[in-house]
Amino acid sequence: MITEGNILEMKQDRKAVDERQHMILEMVKERGEVHTEELSEALGISLMTVRRYLRSLEERGVLQRVHGGAVSKEKSSTVRATEEVNNCRRRISEYAAGLVSENETIYINGSMTALNMLKYAEDKTIIVITNNGAAVAGNFGSSVSIKLTGGLLHNHILVGDMTMQTLLETHADKAFLGCAAVYDDGEFRYDVPTEIGINEIMVARTREHLYILADHTKLRPRTEKGNSYGSCRYSCAHTLITDELADPQVLESLRQEGINVITVPVK
Repeated sequence: MITEGNILEMKQDRKAVDERQHMILEMVKERGEVHTEELSEALGISLMTVRRYLRSLEERGVLQRVHGGAVSKEKSSTVRATEEVNNCRRRISEYAAGLVSENETIYINGSMTALNMLKYAEDKTIIVITNNGAAVAGNFGSSVSIKLTGGLLHNHILVGDMTMQTLLETHADKAFLGCAAVYDDGEFRYDVPTEIGINEIMVARTREHLYILADHTKLRPRTEKGNSYGSCRYSCAHTLITDELADPQVLESLRQEGINVITVPVK
């Protein structure tokens, strides 16, 4: 039998639930991510109750549950976008690895996408000449031999006279280079301007083909012709390897500039 006292008690319980869920939502918005243990301790409620509240808030569309807690809608979107880009880069690396043949020597610059292609080299015996300092920590298998150029370490990239002198004493069958951006007028941008000279030496000392690796986020229209700082063009034949999420208009413009373009599927 429902009495006035029962109704009052239910209203008080509902108010307590609303207040706790509001506190949870505020913590998630403030931090971006919280764990169930933190919420349980902060609110003085059980883990089971926290999970029930999180499920209710997710059903309302105000946060997203993850393993061990919850994240804000904003962070959830950022995480998904980051995962998508990382997946595109993995696919590009994997495709590029398939272009390397047994017993070839290749150049790799400071690009992590280019360096990670070595993870997919399988059992191919290859020699890699690179100014990418991150190669030291790479686990690429015993069939991959790494020759570092030496030089001054700028973040993870080796630059300077020693780097260029070492490259001038070498040759490679193919070059796999990354970049900071690809403009639809055929220019490639590098955030470390000294990389341009290093890359040009790699290109000049390459016997067969030049590949540029860039995911779709790096392809963009040239909205300002004057914005050419750290940019260059390659006069030799070269192929851009990107992913299928790239802007079709930018891809068409690049093809009109004479650049061979390969789009890699990402699903």
